[in-house]
Amino acid sequence: MEHDAELDALGLLCPLPVLKARKRLQALSSGQVLRVLADDPAALIDMPHFCAEAGHKLVSMTEDDTHQVYLLRKG
Repeated sequence: MEHDAELDALGLLCPLPVLKARKRLQALSSGQVLRVLADDPAALIDMPHFCAEAGHKLVSMTEDDTHQVYLLRKG
């Protein structure tokens, strides 16, 4: 899927991936998509919760052996 911005949060631990995603989303317009790379196991819980609380849409979440990829659409 196309995305408008990307955040590399690899190596960052909770709560930094979510805090950095929030800051990056502030610079985007409503409807734009942020791609987030993370490897913190807590992000599996934190990202969906953050989106639900902040009014953004978690478009997709994929995971492989080393990291997760989130696509967040700004609400």
